[in-house]
Amino acid sequence: MSSPRALSRGAGDGRPAAPVALVHLGLGNFFRAHQAWYTGRSPDAAEWGIAAFAGRSAQLAEAMSAQDGLYTLITRAADGDRFGVIDSVSRAHASHDHQAWLGYLASPGVKAVTLTITEAGYLRGADGSLDRDNESVRSDIDALRHDLTGLVRTAPARLVAGLAARRRTDAGPVTLIPCDNLPGNGAIAARVVHDLAEVVDPDLAAWIDSSVSTVTTTVDRITPRTTPDDSRAVQAATGRTDRAPVATEPFSEWVLSGTFVAGRPQWDRAGATFTDDIVPFEDRKLWLLNGGHSLLAYAGSVRGHRTVADAVADETCRSWLREWWSEASPYVDLTDEELAAYRAALLDRFANPRIRHQLDQIAADGSQKLPVRILPTLRRERAAGRLPAGAIRVLAGWLCTLRGQGAPVKDARADEIVPLADGPLPDAARKVLGVLDPAVAADDELVAAVVAAADELVRS
Repeated sequence: MSSPRALSRGAGDGRPAAPVALVHLGLGNFFRAHQAWYTGRSPDAAEWGIAAFAGRSAQLAEAMSAQDGLYTLITRAADGDRFGVIDSVSRAHASHDHQAWLGYLASPGVKAVTLTITEAGYLRGADGSLDRDNESVRSDIDALRHDLTGLVRTAPARLVAGLAARRRTDAGPVTLIPCDNLPGNGAIAARVVHDLAEVVDPDLAAWIDSSVSTVTTTVDRITPRTTPDDSRAVQAATGRTDRAPVATEPFSEWVLSGTFVAGRPQWDRAGATFTDDIVPFEDRKLWLLNGGHSLLAYAGSVRGHRTVADAVADETCRSWLREWWSEASPYVDLTDEELAAYRAALLDRFANPRIRHQLDQIAADGSQKLPVRILPTLRRERAAGRLPAGAIRVLAGWLCTLRGQGAPVKDARADEIVPLADGPLPDAARKVLGVLDPAVAADDELVAAVVAAADELVRS
């Protein structure tokens, strides 16, 4: 048997690297299973190479660079795996390769910037504006005031630095395309970029307002962490070694709304949807899929489950999902038939035994996720005089994890929130809920219901 060989464009794996026309911030598994996959499937992919930058670690960028930007996508269906080489990433860079970042953004050949930086990466304050009290934000503002080409670390500052470089070279308009699970992510990205630019250089902020368009998106494809087993599966099936494979489910969705001022790939011919009204798609995804995931991540992990498939195989957790969906669905502006089909498909996707989507991965950053996934339904139900058991159970599960049961805590605000969860349960519940929304914490009946649900979870 011949020895396995590494992925290489020179060895005929994938197409020659396309000229860079897209820049991506947030090199990781979801981007590679989603936006890079759509770009590679577009009929004009040969014109739209991607330069992808890591958010933090250099390890993945180094692994992909050693493979000419190539990687294997494992599409993991219930009946088996399918393997394909993705060749749309022309260059992979570590986060500290700031001069390369500035160079791409200064090029007229670059037409759009996509983002997968997670909810926490936008660094917003309570009012939705840029959190200027954040230590990292303050540091980057000082750095940019001193030198617009200096190294910065937060995503808003990296965008502002790149756009400043573009302005200096008169490289023309460009589009920002955020792909994180936030409603109105286009407006959110535009605001934090504008806020930071305004503090650094008001003239730059005015140029950004006139030259940069921001598109709103909804994204969907369940993509777990890569494991050593994934690399072994690639080698066994293809005879190639791959230091950066990605495993994902067969389902994918990408909905986009907005103006692309400098053009875009033919993503519509690769399966993406373009719409003038993205809100129903956002609500359906955030509340039913992501809200369901949060329910399983918190309440399901308290019951001892580790993966989505394990949790959804538990009839109690399945009944909790149905309960939550019955509360949230009436507020999604789609037909009953569309919603029923979507919920049925979600159960099938969640139950896929070959997608080991870890609950602790989903549980991260609850302080950022729950306000958009759960609170919109909770507020409407309370306004109607109801205590929604499904929404309450999600909050109770989160409270339990903050108190040491279930999934480990990984949250951008962990240092602030975890101490609040200590002490008597009723006091802890009110303090923790106050982090999400003071009005929720002031609702005595609701707080009592969360306490009772949390007590029930830890006893079950």
